Amino acid sequence: MDFEIIKYVLIFVVALAALLKASDWFVESAERIGLSFGISPFIIGVTIVAFGTSLPELASSIAGVMNGENEIVAGNVVGSNITNIVLVLGLVAIIAKRVPVDFKTMDVPLLLGSAFILWFVLYDGNFEIWEAFLLLVCLIMFLINSFGSDDSDNEGERPSSSWKDYALLLVGGLLVWLGAKFTIDAIQGICEITGISSGFVALTLVSLGTSLPEVVVSISAARKGQSGIAVGNVIGSNIFNTYAVMGIARMFFSPSTETPIFGIEPEILSFNLPMMVVLTVLLGFMSLTGKISRWEGGLFLVFYIFFLTKSILSQIG
Repeated sequence: MDFEIIKYVLIFVVALAALLKASDWFVESAERIGLSFGISPFIIGVTIVAFGTSLPELASSIAGVMNGENEIVAGNVVGSNITNIVLVLGLVAIIAKRVPVDFKTMDVPLLLGSAFILWFVLYDGNFEIWEAFLLLVCLIMFLINSFGSDDSDNEGERPSSSWKDYALLLVGGLLVWLGAKFTIDAIQGICEITGISSGFVALTLVSLGTSLPEVVVSISAARKGQSGIAVGNVIGSNIFNTYAVMGIARMFFSPSTETPIFGIEPEILSFNLPMMVVLTVLLGFMSLTGKISRWEGGLFLVFYIFFLTKSILSQIG
């Protein structure tokens, strides 16, 4: 049994690492191809880059649904959104000492709206198909709003792309899918041996792993004195997680006799989802002051430790 657990843990680590690296390749090649077609950097930022940082969550969620583990989706999204706010922004605030956050210009109202909409569609414990369409409509509206605020002039020289970029796009996309598949397979194996629920693994390990792109990008930006980029990255990623990951993953669910509904684990509904909403509102209040201070970043990290501890204790109990 010990060997089996070690085997699945190794598969989980390697598959998740491949998933993250493949996501980088996919996004980087897509950026270069987009720029070569004259697409503005702003549009690329709110579409390709924002979607790219949510690609690990999306791929692992779709793989989970297709493997019959629908509980992974909500756990992945809610856990990633919590991790992005309290872990990523907490670390950034401590490193940068002071993180500028503007309520109006940084899409904070849209972030707050997405959190409440997610609570609305999940609170009854059943995520229905019309609710998934609602999230996708919200995603389209978010993109239209972002496109409409693009005032950039993109008449300059376009960079060129090569066949390598297209090849890397295809290889990256393929590896993203394979990485997600083996990640979910490993989770299923671990859960069968230990008796731990797949929702818990998604809420903690998967959400932390798939949030690594946001952690790396945001900390790198903070060290370069560009902490505003870090906040924008978190806000955009959480909005995409809510609308794109939840909405698209639901489309792959086929009701059956054994799993007639797209269920949400009770612990997520009773604790984790409300916590995500509260933390998002807290971020909104902080943005009214125009900044996240160092001590507020430390408070965020305390919330993250509390979130992990509560999740672990719920499994032990």
